[in-house]
Amino acid sequence: MVQYKAATLDASFAALSDATRRGVVEQLARADASISDLADRFRMTLTGMKKHVGVLEKAGLVTTRKVGRVRTCRLGSSAPEVSAWMERYGRLWEARFNALDQVVQDLMVEERSNDRNDR
Repeated sequence: MVQYKAATLDASFAALSDATRRGVVEQLARADASISDLADRFRMTLTGMKKHVGVLEKAGLVTTRKVGRVRTCRLGSSAPEVSAWMERYGRLWEARFNALDQVVQDLMVEERSNDRNDR
């Protein structure tokens, strides 16, 4: 099970390494959209957008459904898993940066105190 999740995360982050695909995921987080709408929004060809959506779909970040001639995209089942992973590590890094900020503040206070004592 752990290997499956790792493989899913690897595929997801590989798919998200492209700025356009990150933008597509952000857009779909707001609302479902057709591939044509996404192509227009990102000022690219329909073929180009189909390729981007295909990569996202393979990673499980996007699902598509065809109704008539329109293929509609929505966030896929891997999106919450990736989001949870990022949230977990975001909290970890935020705690580390807060601790670093405290060390810097303490050093600044100590430096000011030393400057006053040297006068």
